[in-house]
Amino acid sequence: MTIERNPTRAVRIGTITIGDHNPIAVQSMTATKTQDTDATIEQAEAIRKRGAGVVRIAVDSDKDAAALAVIRDGTTANLAVDLQENFRLAEKVAPYVDKIRYNPGHLYHHQRDKPWQDKVRFIIDQAAQHDCAIRIGVNCGSVDPAKKEKYDPSDSITPMLQSALEHCEFVDSLGFDRYVVSLKDSDPKHVVEVNRRFAQARPDVPLHLGVTEAGMPPEGIIKTRIAFEQLIGKGIGDTVRVSLTLPNPRKPEEIDAGQSIIDDIYAGRVRSVVNFNEGGLNIISCPSCSRVENEAFVELAADVKVMTEYAKQYDITIAVMGCRVNGPGETDDADLGLWCGPAKVNLKRGPEPLGAFGYDEILDQLRMELDKLIQQKTASANS
Repeated sequence: MTIERNPTRAVRIGTITIGDHNPIAVQSMTATKTQDTDATIEQAEAIRKRGAGVVRIAVDSDKDAAALAVIRDGTTANLAVDLQENFRLAEKVAPYVDKIRYNPGHLYHHQRDKPWQDKVRFIIDQAAQHDCAIRIGVNCGSVDPAKKEKYDPSDSITPMLQSALEHCEFVDSLGFDRYVVSLKDSDPKHVVEVNRRFAQARPDVPLHLGVTEAGMPPEGIIKTRIAFEQLIGKGIGDTVRVSLTLPNPRKPEEIDAGQSIIDDIYAGRVRSVVNFNEGGLNIISCPSCSRVENEAFVELAADVKVMTEYAKQYDITIAVMGCRVNGPGETDDADLGLWCGPAKVNLKRGPEPLGAFGYDEILDQLRMELDKLIQQKTASANS
């Protein structure tokens, strides 16, 4: 199958170059605790050996940043880090990584009186000094609040797009062009639309593709495949990740899934005529990573999938999130949301908190709320 790739510029990330018609790179993220350097090195190497072009590591603290020096010495993987809320960590991680990802929506959490432009300028300065690429990563659940306020609440796509375009324009003004952009949503249709619109507006900027919180296999792979087929098939996309909820030893399977989808698309084996889960139960769960505060989250996500089988015909979304970073905001749009802490699981109905429950209690609580929701939907349909 001949695919005419978008004419993006080349961006080097360590030993690989993406964009400018280079092969699409597949990446994944370690799920070990970053400060457990032996385990993180072992997993980074396992992911690299499976074929990853980039391996991402979560850094949430000064101790995590300090661990990177050891990790860097222990793996030849091209390393990326996610700054999360603390933009100042860029100074501490840049000497040891090949790419830094920042989220425009997270720039408001520290030093709130400082303009976001100053924070981005600091990140870019560190990247330039230490030979790092940048990813501007926009997520549906953590969009720049100033952008969300300008648009209808039902329009989740335009705020993401405008945030990405604004940051590209600002980074361009700093004379830095070694960056890529990602625009992720848990709905494949939204991923397709927002990336198509961005690629039309900025065909020069390489795109990293992914469906955030895709969930468990096989559903998570199917959701991702639907988005990738429609984007890569049109020449859009330069790096990819299949974000799956998996136990730690199985994280390299994300690389297998991503490469398999790419190979299928180029071989003409596409299935994007399929509508995934239209009008039925939709369970989204974030990919297991080192930010997960209790590894029981992965088992809980699987248990939720089994327990809710009886509700599969209902148009209901349940989100299961593994940490405090993504949990609170990225469960707001679900009918029922669970975000997992070290000892308790926070249960929500839309944006409304319903309480925190032990891991041994949460399934019963979830079933009660799910039954209430089903009764309301049934009554509404019959009225």
